[in-house]
Amino acid sequence: MKVVLAEKVSPATLAVFQAEPGWEVLTHDQVKNLPEALKDADGLVVRSAVQVDDTLIAAAPRLRVIGRAGVGVDNIDAEAATRRGIVVMNTPGANAIAVAELTMGLMIALARQLPRADSTMHAGKWEKKSLQGGELRGKKLGILGLGRVGLEVARRARSFGMELLGHDPFVSASIARENAIRLVSAEELFAQSDYLTLHVGLTPQTAGIINATTLATMKRGVRIINCARGELIEESALAEALKSGQVGGAALDVFHQEPLKNSPFAEMDNVILTPHIAGSTAEAQEAVGVQIALQVREYLKSGVVQNAVNLPSLTHEEYEELAPYMTLAERLGTFLAQFPKGAIDSIQVTYHGRLAETKTELLRNCAIAGVLGHLEQVNRINAASVAAERGIRVHEEKKEAPLGGAGTVLQLSLHTSSAEITASGAVLHGDSPRLLHLDGIDIEAPLQGTLLAIRNKDVPGVIGRIGTILGEHQINIANFALGRSNGGIGSTALAVLQIDGQVTDAVLQELRSVPAITGVRQVAL
Repeated sequence: MKVVLAEKVSPATLAVFQAEPGWEVLTHDQVKNLPEALKDADGLVVRSAVQVDDTLIAAAPRLRVIGRAGVGVDNIDAEAATRRGIVVMNTPGANAIAVAELTMGLMIALARQLPRADSTMHAGKWEKKSLQGGELRGKKLGILGLGRVGLEVARRARSFGMELLGHDPFVSASIARENAIRLVSAEELFAQSDYLTLHVGLTPQTAGIINATTLATMKRGVRIINCARGELIEESALAEALKSGQVGGAALDVFHQEPLKNSPFAEMDNVILTPHIAGSTAEAQEAVGVQIALQVREYLKSGVVQNAVNLPSLTHEEYEELAPYMTLAERLGTFLAQFPKGAIDSIQVTYHGRLAETKTELLRNCAIAGVLGHLEQVNRINAASVAAERGIRVHEEKKEAPLGGAGTVLQLSLHTSSAEITASGAVLHGDSPRLLHLDGIDIEAPLQGTLLAIRNKDVPGVIGRIGTILGEHQINIANFALGRSNGGIGSTALAVLQIDGQVTDAVLQELRSVPAITGVRQVAL
C-alpha cells in the first residue's frame, strides 16, 4: 500500500501510516513531482494548499481515497473523484474545542477591553478608570448554530454563569435541554442577546444573516463574535452599527476577503480582529492530522468509510437501480422540511414495494440530507451521523406490500414536539421524481424546479386568484396540481405549482393575504 502525504503533517500523523507493515509512505519533502508520485498511490492526504483537481486525479489510476486534514474540501474536485470511484474524506469537528476556546477568549476580551488595556500599557499609560469592563455572568449569550462548535461554546459559557439562548432548527429539544440552552426563534435570539456568537455554515439561507435589518432588531450595545464564516455578516452594515453604537463591540476572525485589506474595521477601537486563527492550535492541527490518517488507514485496510463527502461504492447495477430513488428521497426531504414549525425531533423513512428489498442506507441518508440541507457539509454519507449529533432520531421501516396503487413508494415523516407531517413519492417514467401524497391528501406533482405549495380552504375562486396574482407579476406556471381532503367544500385543499424562476417575498406575501389561503411555501429543488 502506498500513501502520499502531499503537505506537512505532524509526527503523530505520520506514525499512523508507518506502523503498518509493508506500507510505503511519501512525505511532502520527499515528493518532487506530485503527479508522478501518485501514479501508483492508493491514498492521498492533503490540507488546504494542494489543489486536487481533475487533472491531478487523472494521473492517479490506483487512487482509492483522498483525505483532507480539515473540514473544507474546496481544494478537492469531489465530483471527479466520485466518477473514478475515489472516496473523499474530511475531519469535521476535530478543531471544535479550539474554535470554542477562541470564541470564549474573544468574549472576555470584549467584556474587559483587553486589547486597549494592553496597548495603553505598552504606550506607558495607566488608564485604569477608563477601562472598567463588565462581567459575562448573568448575560444572555445567543448562539446561532448548535453543531459541534456551538455546543462546545455553550458548555464553556455555562461555567461563566451566562444564560444560554440558541437557534438551530436541526437540533432536538433534548440536546438543548442537556446543555441548558433555551431554544428560540432567530428573531428572538437577535432581540434578546447581550452577546451573539455565530456558528453556522455558509448556505443561501445564512449568507448575510447579520445585516442592517437584523442589526436594527438587536439590543443596543450588543456584542457580536464571528469565528465561523465571514460571509455571514454584511460588513458595511456592521461597520455602521458599530459607529452608531447599536453594536457595542465585535470580535471577528473571518472576513469576506482574506487576507484582510482596506477594511472599515481596521480603525475601530471597539473591534477585535484576528487572522482566521480559530482552529489554528497545535492540538487542533495534530487532531485533524491524526484523525484523517486513521480514517484513510481504516478505509485502505478494511473498506470502512468515515466522514466521506461523496457517494459510497456501489456496484454499477445497484447504482443504476437506486439513483432515481436517491434523487426522490433527497428532494422529498427538501420539500417536506419547509413545513414543520419548531425543531425536528425525529425522521421516519418507510419503503414500500421493491424499495424494501434494496440496500436502503443510501436512500435513508439522501432523505436526511434533504431534510438537513440548510446545514453546511451534510451529504449522503454523513447525514445520519449529523442527525445523531443533533439528537434527531431516525427510524426506518420496510413494507413489501405496495402503498395504494403505486408499487414502489418512499414515504417520509417529520416529527416535532407538537406536530407531524408526512409525504410520499415515487419515480415515474424511469427518472421523474413525483410527489404522490402530502398529509393525507392525494396530489401528483413533479419534484423538480421551483415549487409553490399552497394550503387553502376549499372554496370557489382560490385557483383563479392564485393564477391572477402570479400572472400580474409575470410568473409562468409550468404545472398546477390540486388535491383536497374528503371534507367537501370548506375543507382543506392543497395546490402544488411548478413555476418558471422564483417569486419574491412580496409576491409570497400577496398570496398569503388571500383570505382563503392558510399557508404558502416556496421550495427550490
